[in-house]
Amino acid sequence: MFTYPDARRTDVSDDYHGSVVADPYRWLEDPESAETKAFVEAQNALTMPYLAGLAGRDRLVDRMTELWDTPRSDPPMIRNQVAIWTHNDGLQDQPVFLVRRPGAEPKVLLDPNGLSDDGAVAVTVWSLSPDGALFAYALSEAGSDRQHLRIRTTDTGQDLDDRLDHLRFTSIAWHKDGFFYTRWPETDPDSTDPVRDPSVHFHRVGDPQSVDRLVFHNDDDPEPGYAPSVTEDDRYLLLIEYLGTSNDNGLLYLDLTAHGAAITAPETETEHETQPAPADSDLWQRLIPLGVAMHNPVLHHDGGLVVHTNRDAPNGAIVQLPLGAGEDPPARTVIAEGETAIEAVGAVAGELLVLRLAEAAHQVERWSIDGSRIGDVDLPAFSSVYGLTGRFADRDAHIGYQSFVTPPQVLRWDRDGSEVVAGSPAPIDANSVVIERRHATSSDGRQVGMFVIRLAETPLPAPVEMYGYGGFSINLTPAYSPARLAFLEAGGVVAVTNLRGGVELGESWHEQGMLGNKQQVFDDFIACGEALIDQGVTTAGQLGVRGGSNGGLLTATVMVQRPDLFGAVVSQVPVTDMLRFQHFTAGRFWTVEYGDAANADDFDWLIAYSPLHNVADADTYPPLLITTAESDDRVVPMHSHKLAATVQHAAGGRSERPLLLRVETRAGHGAGKPTAKLIEESADIYSFLLANLTE
Repeated sequence: MFTYPDARRTDVSDDYHGSVVADPYRWLEDPESAETKAFVEAQNALTMPYLAGLAGRDRLVDRMTELWDTPRSDPPMIRNQVAIWTHNDGLQDQPVFLVRRPGAEPKVLLDPNGLSDDGAVAVTVWSLSPDGALFAYALSEAGSDRQHLRIRTTDTGQDLDDRLDHLRFTSIAWHKDGFFYTRWPETDPDSTDPVRDPSVHFHRVGDPQSVDRLVFHNDDDPEPGYAPSVTEDDRYLLLIEYLGTSNDNGLLYLDLTAHGAAITAPETETEHETQPAPADSDLWQRLIPLGVAMHNPVLHHDGGLVVHTNRDAPNGAIVQLPLGAGEDPPARTVIAEGETAIEAVGAVAGELLVLRLAEAAHQVERWSIDGSRIGDVDLPAFSSVYGLTGRFADRDAHIGYQSFVTPPQVLRWDRDGSEVVAGSPAPIDANSVVIERRHATSSDGRQVGMFVIRLAETPLPAPVEMYGYGGFSINLTPAYSPARLAFLEAGGVVAVTNLRGGVELGESWHEQGMLGNKQQVFDDFIACGEALIDQGVTTAGQLGVRGGSNGGLLTATVMVQRPDLFGAVVSQVPVTDMLRFQHFTAGRFWTVEYGDAANADDFDWLIAYSPLHNVADADTYPPLLITTAESDDRVVPMHSHKLAATVQHAAGGRSERPLLLRVETRAGHGAGKPTAKLIEESADIYSFLLANLTE
């Protein structure tokens, strides 16, 4: 019997368009209050000993540690014959940055593991200067979205005095003796207020940040974000303008050959104090308006900008937009829309490498810049590409790929062929693993695909981890996971679902799972679970579900909608309060995907599925594990705290089955989490599933 900590209930409520909605745990929205901290401490005091005492957990830790201990690298970035790449020996908490300069052996340039005692400081974004001399890198602590940036020389490995603060979601776009970046207003480190009103600046290496030139600021609207990049020929500064997580971005550009000197000069002290408007707005030209469609820049070529777009092409196309022809000019088609979706495009080694999705796995096609098909880059079946580096002027490119069984591999490719230059063999016999592509029929009759992975010797039905996401155009392609391999060896089966909300089948697949169509995502996931049962892969008592972030919303929602279908539920860093998510940190970015309860129509669909507001008799719910982290400023912990308190209250404060909350310290939403913490968390999750998935 589990007895849950008392959590005070209040009479707080809100009126949404005539509907009064109670919010008894509003106080849990304050992460710094003594009461919230006591709640977290009490929850962990119950959860952590239970997880630590699960049968087989120690064996899982040991086996996961063995499987994780596999060297892996990312594709290198090469500038002026200087190469930088990340490498992890296997169990390092953070990957190490290596550099190879002409005529020298590779050496360590930066080891983030030495920046903290617990490995919780991570490099979130980095870039190499065009001459290969300087390495700019942004650091995040404890998984926070907040970053600060440093610059290191690639020959001495020493940091310069430069330090840039107030960064989030930034890119690093080099130009001559500095780079463009995105800065956000200074806020209290403990604040959960929405983040907005970014600006783009130019930093000249060696200058204090206080004199960095303001390059662009939207004086009329604080909501859009801006990501700067510079074309490979150093001719144009591009700004991708985005609203929240919408892919329908705008594009602006500025001619650096004509105006670069004006917008990169340091500000004077007087200018900085008065926060001037950016360089004359006439210098900036708008190419694509915000909100029309996706337009991702690929290459400046022959007087135009080659872009990857889904405008009038849900599966994606490559077009060229003339520059200097005004806003929203007519496009020339380079590669027409095909039957399968284009996920990304790289202009490397004089060609366009087009990354397509076929049954949620990647294929790499070769095209000439004039739109002629050349051939393919061969990859093993059921592989996914996790990195592509190189420039159009380079002779070769590097491609990182992986599979469910194969650890990350780095392929060096040129027109004469390819070779694997980094990567480790699979730590288990790949021939012992069965990977199938199966389908389920959803509520609207559409077929929903999923990968089903198991050991050939595993008898069916068996315990299943069914994993899903279903949103924000994010695809679930084959990915290597040591934790999953340990689960397979323990007798489990993994099912990775490709639900509406992703773009595995193009932008229309995404649109069918967003805003008022969000219920379709849950229906897809439920249909996959029913199909696994009908096909004899598992039983309802052995069907476990797991998802994180938007996937945590998915698993929490299907739990309250179909508790009879699942034997256990894991909801990681979930979004659960669909009426108030937009009021915290990055939550406002998601209204383009979810909607906003301030609008009456949006409220109707949000309240219909919001897991926090649809908890019923918790005695009917399967075992539940909710995980969050104290430094998560992407999906703030209040979502997890309020759901846990609500479910535990609905159970009458006690239950036979676990309904638990696990709160990680010194960690955030997931990015940059130390390997040691990943292993511990994975062992907790998979031992929880194995302990509770029974016939």
